[in-house]
Amino acid sequence: MTDGAPGPTRFAGKVALITGGASGIGLATARRIVAEGGRVVVGDVNDEALAAAASELGDAGAALRCDVTVEAEVESLAAAAVERFGGLDVACANAGIGAVGRLVDSDLAEWSRVLDVNLTGPFLTIKHAARRMGRGGSIVVTASLNAVQPGVGMGAYCSSKAGVAMLAQVAALELGPAGIRVNAVGPGLVRTALTDAAFLLPSIVEEFEENAPLGRHATPEEVAALVTFLASDEAGFVSGSLHLIDGGAHTKRYPDMLARVAEAFPEAAG
Repeated sequence: MTDGAPGPTRFAGKVALITGGASGIGLATARRIVAEGGRVVVGDVNDEALAAAASELGDAGAALRCDVTVEAEVESLAAAAVERFGGLDVACANAGIGAVGRLVDSDLAEWSRVLDVNLTGPFLTIKHAARRMGRGGSIVVTASLNAVQPGVGMGAYCSSKAGVAMLAQVAALELGPAGIRVNAVGPGLVRTALTDAAFLLPSIVEEFEENAPLGRHATPEEVAALVTFLASDEAGFVSGSLHLIDGGAHTKRYPDMLARVAEAFPEAAG
């Protein structure tokens, strides 16, 4: 059983799908659901990581390639959960990417790519997962601290995550009468493949940690604990909310990523 888990049967008889599920928060969530008795289908674009996830999860898991910007692939992921395990009770729209650059310098294609993955992806996941859910279904979308806290050079990412937080509210409003709950989680800095670049610059991590009252960054497992709580029946009357998990960082300010990069690479800034 996963450390800190309430019990080995919290997800007994339940089936989940997770996008971006082959690493980071997604894989930590998949591990926890399986450890608590559930079955899970993970989707990702990293074929090597998918193969490793499928091997680790064993008979309780399945792994499929899924680009969340391609509707047919998202629909296939949701259909696979039903075909493989007989239903769908939980969906975690977790796939995401980042980009850094001032608005006046941003490339339109990069802007569009961030919004396609981070906002359109969750929309498609909600659309096709909800169609296959019955009463008691739960959808959890990965937003970010940046849904509520702006950052210099983070225009596309902040906008996409703020959109995700509102998307969760609208979905909760529309799906509530069908007995389906929708929530969003808003992590601060978490050590994952998406943030590996930030961890190459100690000054960025230090500023993040200085601006979090708890004085550290989070682990994927800590975020997965919140995701699985929201996905479980324990949160049966929780819907339509953004749940920050940021060590209190929203009470301070967001680090100036571009300034830290310029300090580390003055020749590039010049």
